[in-house]
Amino acid sequence: MKLPARFILSALLALPLGTMAGTAMASDAAHNHGHEVHGTMELNQGQKWETDAALRQGMGTLHQIVSTGLESAHANALKADDYKKMSGEIMTQFTYIVENCDLEPEADAQLHILLGNIVQGVETIEGKVSGEQPEDGLIKMAQALNSYGSHFDHPNWKGFNISH
Repeated sequence: MKLPARFILSALLALPLGTMAGTAMASDAAHNHGHEVHGTMELNQGQKWETDAALRQGMGTLHQIVSTGLESAHANALKADDYKKMSGEIMTQFTYIVENCDLEPEADAQLHILLGNIVQGVETIEGKVSGEQPEDGLIKMAQALNSYGSHFDHPNWKGFNISH
């Protein structure tokens, strides 16, 4: 049986990746369309959080998707179908990360805040946030990925230069 992506997203966010307080924050973000995610990302006693191979792989692929999307958006080359396809690709990676990433509980809580920000970007890309354009969702995604690079240890991570 094929379930709608929104149902899967809600279910995945409700499932704890570990025992932590961030689940409620990320889950709330998935249901509060267009609202800021509650909680502030923090470092691990001044150091970046450890990552695992699944997280690095999924985030690397998200980076590629968003990078390509931003380039195309700046060239005014994206149509509604392109955004829909990109949203699906992002959700595929999101699902991969949630199903395969295995972090310590404190790092996991930080990841859930980040995933909530990614959900906000996806909802904007899908046109579900009043007053915002799909390209604004790409910018939100790039900001979330920059935050990932600032808070998680991912060798050779390159952030986005965002001027918005």
